[in-house]
Amino acid sequence: MSPTFIPAPPSNAIHLGPLQLHAYGLMIAMGVIAAVWLAGRRLEQRGVGTKEDMSAIAMWAVPAGIVGARIYHVITDWKKYQGNWSQAFKIWDGGLGIWGGIALGVTVGLWAAHKRGMSTAAGLMAVAPALPLAQAIGRIGNWWNQELFGRPTTLPWALKVGEEFRPEQYRAFATFHPTFLYEALWNLLLCAFILHLDRKRTLGAGKLFALYIAGYTFIRFFIEQMRVDFASRILGLRVNEWVSGIVFLIAAGYLATHWRQQWIAPQLDALDDAELLPAAGVEDDLGAQEVETSDLVLDQSDPLVD
Repeated sequence: MSPTFIPAPPSNAIHLGPLQLHAYGLMIAMGVIAAVWLAGRRLEQRGVGTKEDMSAIAMWAVPAGIVGARIYHVITDWKKYQGNWSQAFKIWDGGLGIWGGIALGVTVGLWAAHKRGMSTAAGLMAVAPALPLAQAIGRIGNWWNQELFGRPTTLPWALKVGEEFRPEQYRAFATFHPTFLYEALWNLLLCAFILHLDRKRTLGAGKLFALYIAGYTFIRFFIEQMRVDFASRILGLRVNEWVSGIVFLIAAGYLATHWRQQWIAPQLDALDDAELLPAAGVEDDLGAQEVETSDLVLDQSDPLVD
């Protein structure tokens, strides 16, 4: 039986007659369109905005997110561009740092939402599942660019990578872990999970957004450990491992505080009440016994009084 694997793309562009589209950029654009659609639909379902509102917000948030993502990537991997800084502007060749995109994109998006009279809570509620959806679709662009793959593997779902795209130390290997695909699938599951919880109205807008952050950083930490592409390191760990770990702890701590307030604290209060009830019963029984004993003593002393 011949080995199975995910084939490498024929090129990083899609040709439509004389028109040539960079597939990486096309995937990013499709992810943005899907996210804006989902976020706008959520605004209308909650009665706190319209799809037109979301489209207007995206006109500000999306460019800001792309700029922030590129700035983060260049700052954290600046050695790639040392001596050839013109390459830093070629976004279509890949290289968007998600943390810069979220930080600047969400900040500008919330500002644009505020300008339209929308609350911060409404904005966070809308984008909590929309962002992982956009990321899931955008990650397919890494397949077209043959980048951000993991260690060599011969698993059935291994990714075949062209020799010119392999790191020097892995030139002898042909198939690798498709880490971008792992991340894409996780993000789809995360999107579905957030939508499921939101239907139950168990978490507020801030908690939904924190759940997205915690869920994404959790998987990203482990995916970073698998990747073989060049990355700046601090104390032996990739920068994105540090960022993912720190951001995860912050988001998880925020959620844990909410969970304790909403679930653990009431359970402890109920337990305390349950423990107090038997004690009160015993006290009542003892009181009754004292009354009965007192009555008996009085009965026995009556003849002596006479």
